[in-house]
Amino acid sequence: MHVVVLGGRGAWPSADQACAGFLVEHRGFRLLIDPGYATLQPLLARLPASAVDAVYVSHGHPDHCADLQPLLRARVLSDRSVPALPVYAPTGSLGPLLALDEPGLLDAAYHLHGFTPGDAFDVGPFAVRTWSLPHWVPTAGARFSVAGTTVAYTGDTGPSPLLVEVARDADLLIAEATYVDEIPEGHVGFLSSAAEVGRYASAARSRAVLLTHLWPGTDPVAAVAAAQQAYRGRVGVARPGLVVDLTD
Repeated sequence: MHVVVLGGRGAWPSADQACAGFLVEHRGFRLLIDPGYATLQPLLARLPASAVDAVYVSHGHPDHCADLQPLLRARVLSDRSVPALPVYAPTGSLGPLLALDEPGLLDAAYHLHGFTPGDAFDVGPFAVRTWSLPHWVPTAGARFSVAGTTVAYTGDTGPSPLLVEVARDADLLIAEATYVDEIPEGHVGFLSSAAEVGRYASAARSRAVLLTHLWPGTDPVAAVAAAQQAYRGRVGVARPGLVVDLTD
C-alpha cells in the first residue's frame, strides 16, 4: 500500500498547494480520500479521472469534498461508458454539492453510499472502520486496513478520547493539525493542533504521523516540533507529491 498526497492545506488552497486530499493505492485499487478544493489537478497529473476506483469523504465541508463535482464531470462528460464511481460519505453530507449541476447530468457518474459515522464497511480491498468525531458537521474519522497494514485518518476534529482508538497502532496516522499549539476562540473543540496530535499519537502507539490541514501560512517546521514534544516517532507534513510507501 502507498499513500499519495494531493495537498495539505486547511480551509482554502494556497498558491502552491491544494487542500488536504489523499490517494491510497493497493494492488491497483485507487481510493481517493477527501477530494477538497484544488485536489483534482494534482490527481489528473497522476492518472485519468476514470482510474479512480472509489471515493471516501470524511465530511461535507467544501475543503474536503468540493473537487468531487469536477471529478464526476470529468468522468461522465469524457466517456459515458465509465462505470459509476462508488462514493462513501456521511449520509446527507454531499447533497448541496451534488445539486450544483443541471438536474440529471451527473446521475450516471456516481453511486452514493451514505453511512453513519461509527459504521464499518468495505471499500474495494479495504476494510473501513469509522468513528464519529467532534466538528461543526457530522464527521467520520476512519481506519483503512488491508493485508495487515492500516492508514488512520482523522478528517477534521476537536479533542476526543476516540482519537486514540482511530490512531491505535496505525502504520500511518494522517491527522488534522490546523494549528501549531494554541487554538483560537471559536475553533476550540472543533479543530486540532499539532501538539494535540502528538499526545494522542503517542498514547495510540502510531508508527508514523503525517500532519495535514495546516492553516495557510502555518510554519510546517513549528508544527512538526509541536507534535514531537509528546510523540517520538516519525512526523512529517503533507505536501503535494509526497508518496508514503507502507509496503513491508
